[in-house]
Amino acid sequence: MIVAAVIAAALVSSAGGVAAYAYAGDVPPGTTALGVELGGKTRAEAAEALRSEVARRSDALGRPVTVTVGDRTGQITPASVGLGVDVEATVAASTRRPGNPLRAIFGSRTVEPVVTVDAARLDAELRKMAGKVGEQMTMPAVVFEGTTPKPVYPRPGKGLESERSAQALRDGWLKGQHIAIPLVDVHPTTTAEEVDRLVAELAKPAVSAAVTVTTDRGQLTIPPAATAKSLVLGADKSGRIDPRIDEKALRAAIAGELAKIEVKPKDATVSIEGGKPRVTPSVAGQQVDLAAVSGELLAVLPKSDGRQVTGVLKEKQPATTTEEVAKLGIKERVSTFTTHFSGGLSDPRSHNIVTAAKTVDGALVKPGKVFSLNGYTGPRGYAEGYKDAAVILDGKLVPGVGGGISQFTTTLFNATYYAGLEDVQHTPHSYWFSRYPSVIESTIFYPTLDFKFRNDTPHGVVIDTSFTASSITVSIWSTKVYDSVTTQWSPKRDTTTPKTVFLDPGPSCIATDGINGFTQDAWRIFRQGGKEIRREKFTWRYDAEPRYRCAKQPA
Repeated sequence: MIVAAVIAAALVSSAGGVAAYAYAGDVPPGTTALGVELGGKTRAEAAEALRSEVARRSDALGRPVTVTVGDRTGQITPASVGLGVDVEATVAASTRRPGNPLRAIFGSRTVEPVVTVDAARLDAELRKMAGKVGEQMTMPAVVFEGTTPKPVYPRPGKGLESERSAQALRDGWLKGQHIAIPLVDVHPTTTAEEVDRLVAELAKPAVSAAVTVTTDRGQLTIPPAATAKSLVLGADKSGRIDPRIDEKALRAAIAGELAKIEVKPKDATVSIEGGKPRVTPSVAGQQVDLAAVSGELLAVLPKSDGRQVTGVLKEKQPATTTEEVAKLGIKERVSTFTTHFSGGLSDPRSHNIVTAAKTVDGALVKPGKVFSLNGYTGPRGYAEGYKDAAVILDGKLVPGVGGGISQFTTTLFNATYYAGLEDVQHTPHSYWFSRYPSVIESTIFYPTLDFKFRNDTPHGVVIDTSFTASSITVSIWSTKVYDSVTTQWSPKRDTTTPKTVFLDPGPSCIATDGINGFTQDAWRIFRQGGKEIRREKFTWRYDAEPRYRCAKQPA
């Protein structure tokens, strides 16, 4: 009995020791993760050991991962999609204990590292890499042909699903596998039945009658055609249709109605009077708040009666305010340039030059902005007051509407050139005309050939134009940045002489005496603080203008 009692006590003591060993530390004995022994460690110790291993493998873990989507193969950089080992989650997984202490003592287990990835960023990277893969869904919609709504029914497709893609990357990354990203069935959120319901309950009633908008300044009408142009019943990326009003489309569709109610704001302007800049103050306008109207409009469009909404007029600030102009530093004439013409102001060519000058006079170019002459004047046709004058077309002078605008363009180009402003786009003539400085001149032709400059100074720039019966002058007003801007020309080289060309006589034929062709360089030299700070090279090759004769070629 004594021996039996001793043996029993020993067994109990042994079992207690086993249990104590099995449950020592936070992590069960024999547990490894990422090849690191974590058994018997506390959570903090296990996390530290695992972080050290991740740091040791940082080069390998940071290498691009090869993935395949459909028939496209590419690489994903782990850092770009938040791909990594979640140390804390892996340690938490390693602390789970088996129920049997003996298994904890004598067994071993490997815990798979918990991999984290940003599914949304991964989805964006995969779509960028693979482009359009799989079979695209047909997105549901209701479109209008005139004022008739037409349903577009949804169809499923095959494509990427962000969570499935993320799981594939988690599963294969640490195994060093070439990872195939699955293409899964994708279905638009909105069903065909819901499309039919939208047509019946919203689209058709929406264009059944006009809607009246009442404001403090009177009423305006939104006709069915305007509703059809502005009611958007298209789907988002998931295939869900959320009806909305396109405010820009609505504003364009009812522009005539709005003009009866709204007051346009007036920009502050700068004019040169008596040799000094004068600011005409800006004036705020009033505009119907179409964002607010749109919400009410969606509510009444399904109704057959009670189709009235309230429009609120809100203040519309001008694009350029008086306060803004006051800070632009427009205080002095920075440069001026003049070219001369013949024929007087009644000549069609002179008329075109002056018409363009009047249009551009007072143009304000804010710091950092690009001025486009074509963009500012728009088309230069008969409707805009331009006349027929000589233009170069296919190498010949022929009558064309707006002829002569190149002289204004050259004058403006030189004014901005000597103001030191950045040249963005200009094209010299194919032939050199002595009324222009060689190389430093520009032609223009709407809409294909343009002249552009950038205001690369911290100050505002105002273009001031003036004219006489024989000259056009452009001046740039701002704040001087450079002491001077000058030009140095190289000698002319590679000179070519004109040939004689006979043309059919008639009103479209313009005879010329011919002009030599040549190549020449010009350097724009900037000086500041009494010294040259930089120079900019321009080079142009002029063709020889033929001697055009309006006669039959002699036998």
